Amino acid sequence: MSQSNGSLKAIFFALGANLGIALAKSATAWYTTSSAMLAEAIHSFADCTNQLLLLVGMNRANKPVTEQHPLGHGKAIFFYSFIVALLLFSVGGAFAIHEGIDKLTHPHTPNAPWVAVVVLTISIALELASLRAALAEVRRIRGQRTFWRWFKESRQSELIVVTGEDIAALIGLALALVAILATIASGNPLYDALGTIAIGAVLILVAAAIGIEVKSLLIGESADPATVAALQKFLSERPQVAQVYRLITLQFGMQLMLATKVRMREQGSAQKLIDDINQVERELKAAFPEVRWIFFEPDSTD
Repeated sequence: MSQSNGSLKAIFFALGANLGIALAKSATAWYTTSSAMLAEAIHSFADCTNQLLLLVGMNRANKPVTEQHPLGHGKAIFFYSFIVALLLFSVGGAFAIHEGIDKLTHPHTPNAPWVAVVVLTISIALELASLRAALAEVRRIRGQRTFWRWFKESRQSELIVVTGEDIAALIGLALALVAILATIASGNPLYDALGTIAIGAVLILVAAAIGIEVKSLLIGESADPATVAALQKFLSERPQVAQVYRLITLQFGMQLMLATKVRMREQGSAQKLIDDINQVERELKAAFPEVRWIFFEPDSTD
């Protein structure tokens, strides 16, 4: 639950920052006719849509279990996160590249480019605040892992998306600022167009990285390696368990399904065996609240 609350906080923070940035960029793009600013405005509005989709996904993931969905709707957040990656790729990246190519073929020097410089500088400050909030949540949960290892191993698709979006947005803002400053210094609108294409390329790369990770979650991934190791250790240390043969986990949003095959110490009484299994299951759910479903198979051989 704390992880979910942390993700919600990061999403709301990013949504507020991006909405303000998007409105400011749109007004500036209209006033200056800068293609880099227009690309950034579209990017920010796309980010706002993405964050709303993540909120919808988190809400749908909490829907109760039904006969049609006996393991719940937890994977809904993975689906919506994948849609976000597609939007970031198409609406953000592809549009920016298209706009940049159009400006290359029809060059036009932006009006009052210093207005864009001021807006971009303020936007960078706001985006840094949003990224700082997301990274604070990442630091809280990644432990001793590097950021890249957390990105590869994390099962929180919504936090992966928000952090990736913030990083892409910050790089895009920096590229737009450099492009406009180069245009001011040289008087050549070519730099504005090239900056727009570079922004699109960054968005497509980030969208592809997010999409690959979320696709894997959507297909079905185990719990993260640290959780799997902790579950294995916990079961092995139960006095009722002699040996853990197999342990399979499957991530459903913030919840886990666990299936295990073990050799129990009790070999005589069927009722005692049942009682021991029930005791292990109760202790397991108490120690790992994210484990919602347990399928426990006692056996004498693997």
